[in-house]
Amino acid sequence: MFGRRGLESDGGLQDRLQGLGQRAEQAPPPPPAAANPVTMRSASVADAVPRIYPLAIQRIDTEVAAKLERDELARQLTDVVGEIIGELKLQLNHAEQKQLVTLLLDDMLGLGPIEPLLEDESITDIMVNGPKRVYVERKGKLELTDITFRDNAHVMSVCTRIVTQIGRRVDESTPLVDARLLDGSRVNIIVPPLAIDGPSISIRKYSKKSITLDIMARQSNISTQMGAVLKIAARSRLNILISGGTGSGKTTLLNAMSQIIDPTERIVTIEDAAELQLQQPHVVRLETRPANLEGRGEIMMRDLLKNALRMRPDRIILGEIRSSEALDMLQAMNTGHDGSLSTIHANRPREALTRLENLVGMAGVQLPPKAVRQQIAAAVHLILQISRMRDGVRRVVSVTEIVGMEGDVITTQDLFTYQYEGENPDGRLKGNFASSGLRPHFLTRAEYYGLDQALLEAMA
Repeated sequence: MFGRRGLESDGGLQDRLQGLGQRAEQAPPPPPAAANPVTMRSASVADAVPRIYPLAIQRIDTEVAAKLERDELARQLTDVVGEIIGELKLQLNHAEQKQLVTLLLDDMLGLGPIEPLLEDESITDIMVNGPKRVYVERKGKLELTDITFRDNAHVMSVCTRIVTQIGRRVDESTPLVDARLLDGSRVNIIVPPLAIDGPSISIRKYSKKSITLDIMARQSNISTQMGAVLKIAARSRLNILISGGTGSGKTTLLNAMSQIIDPTERIVTIEDAAELQLQQPHVVRLETRPANLEGRGEIMMRDLLKNALRMRPDRIILGEIRSSEALDMLQAMNTGHDGSLSTIHANRPREALTRLENLVGMAGVQLPPKAVRQQIAAAVHLILQISRMRDGVRRVVSVTEIVGMEGDVITTQDLFTYQYEGENPDGRLKGNFASSGLRPHFLTRAEYYGLDQALLEAMA
């Protein structure tokens, strides 16, 4: 499969390898490993990579290589690498040669140096800050890794590979892109001239483990009683808004809540980058589209939401309310699409209501503030406030029910709140998910579904 030939006639893999090999010989050696490395590489391997890359690329028939399985490509690439190591008289043992072949394969077929991080299930977020700084989040805490790219061109090559998989582009004319990996992981990319110190990649990894409210209760993200109330709320087809800051676990909670939906219902999901993990059989997934180079063809979330209303959905799940689609979502909730779910960025339930009201104003429809609040009070039944606390654990810190209106003010009542009680010797926070003991406003609705007694018991 390999021969001493150029890459003039090769396709996608050729472009990929050319980008990876660019300036490889001039690349500086990587910095010393971080104090808490995620994966350790031999210093000999790190030094050998810039020297072997250009030579290996010259000997690869990429047209054939692109059609091979990874194992077969690894076997044949091992022979080529061994040949080059002998010619350069490099001192690499068998384990180091194997490690070198893995790095080459990751660059050819995967996402280069960060490929091992994608395989590590203990990592939830990957953050690339230019070529020499790669951070990960593990158990709610950030760690600096020893992973490095050769230079900005190497990072840019990986960025291009990510976005082209879903038909998007990233360059100086489009330096800011939301994308996703093939496994559903959410990606944000920002490149120069907006990113001063080199291309930046932020990956929110897709969890391979299905999350449920029962699992969240075992992990102390919620209490058992709170989980029971949330199950009843979902089965009673309440419209639920999940509020929280960046990285607080809003999407994870949304996925857990969606597990309660009856498999016979038709669900339409609308997202900027599709990442929801719904298990129901009848799901239609919609994703926004950015404008092309001429500034045309953009499909916004509001466009998809209007179209979704014509698709006979039983429930609509909006990944995040962030703009004028807020008005359309409220109208959908008020016109028979009960049981809808969405998320919003806010630090407290009351702030979530204020932000929702402000986003409705972005729709360009002149409505009195009281009319907007009346729509919100009629549409949204429950606000779940989730927070990533200082011990790294994400907790639902309040379950707030919207009761109605008093004058111009939306009235609410807390069904559950998290009460901080101290800290354990291991740094984990102690606290209690306290029930208010109040009679839920949606008790009548729960009674319609035969769940009123279960709701009262959960609130006791």
